[in-house]
Amino acid sequence: MVKLIHTLADHGDDVNCCAFSFSLLATCSLDKTIRLYSLHDFTELPHSPLKFHTYAVHCCCFSPSGHILASCSTDGTTVLWNTENGQMLAVMEQPSGSPVRVCQFSPDSRCLTSGAADGTVVLWNTQSYKLYRCGSVKDGSLVACAFSPNGSFFVTGSSCGDLTVWDDKMRCLHSEKAHDLGITCCDFSSQPVSDGEQGLQFFRLASCGQDCQVKIWIVSFTHILARSTEDQLKQFTDDWSEEDVSTWLCAQDLKDLVGIFKMNNIDGKELLNLTKESLADDLKIESLGLRSKVLRKIEELRTKVKSLSSGIPDEFVCPITRELMKDPVIASDGYSYEKEAIENWISKKKRTSPMTNLVLPSAVLTPNRTLKMAINRWLETHQK
Repeated sequence: MVKLIHTLADHGDDVNCCAFSFSLLATCSLDKTIRLYSLHDFTELPHSPLKFHTYAVHCCCFSPSGHILASCSTDGTTVLWNTENGQMLAVMEQPSGSPVRVCQFSPDSRCLTSGAADGTVVLWNTQSYKLYRCGSVKDGSLVACAFSPNGSFFVTGSSCGDLTVWDDKMRCLHSEKAHDLGITCCDFSSQPVSDGEQGLQFFRLASCGQDCQVKIWIVSFTHILARSTEDQLKQFTDDWSEEDVSTWLCAQDLKDLVGIFKMNNIDGKELLNLTKESLADDLKIESLGLRSKVLRKIEELRTKVKSLSSGIPDEFVCPITRELMKDPVIASDGYSYEKEAIENWISKKKRTSPMTNLVLPSAVLTPNRTLKMAINRWLETHQK
């Protein structure tokens, strides 16, 4: 039996989203406001409506405890509110300034994701109200987001139909086309399932799209971690497109060979299989010195692949080069990088953080001696 018990008609324009806590109902609207109602009798709270956003509010969600409400808007901000008194706790601006379409708390309330129309996704620290990590999808607006029940990873869905899995460090673990005409929503089941044999736990994920389909997925964090390592390796092999190879050639001061490699359709997998014979006979590179340089760079690339498979701790790897750091320095964003890599980054690009996309307060780089000693100790242990 279904029975209508109450109708709320306080918003002045389309209502975009609603969310429950254990005692409240929240709604948000194109009228730029968020409204809070008591579940006891559906009366609006004295401090409602909540007003700050200058454009439409697209999404609202409660923290698991129900004490904090998040709202996000076309104005490019995600706002945190105290649900008890309506006080605004923080205004978090999307680094790109793009309209924010979706927001979601982690199960422990320590993090909040915000996804924007330009494909950027931000992981916010809800204790400090500061940006923790930032990433982006290739195409489309982010319109859906869901955390796994254990908080180990989260999923985003885009208007182009891509479903992307991220870990809590904002590393992309998996991405694939899920719905042809775009994703509209996704969510995890709160109850894990077991395979019954190896005792592994899986999470069920549902995604729905504008293709009139609902798809059910099985997601295993254990398998995703293994896939993550494979994906890191594939960054240097199978997953490299011809354009990726061209970018790599330019980074190795071999841009004069870009045309030859494109003409021969050399992708990442074929790159690692090149030999001195194929460089001379197939690619027709006449210069012996140039062939030697290419082979030397390819060998360095093979070494990187091997190093990734050896399980290097992520904190020892430079976020820019994805290689083990030799001379780590701390930038003004608080993250550590290989000195040469961050110097090149700052000199060749706008002075923004590679990790957060925010402007670096300063170009000063401080040697991270503690990290360098830790890396050296790790090397002594693992390279005997």
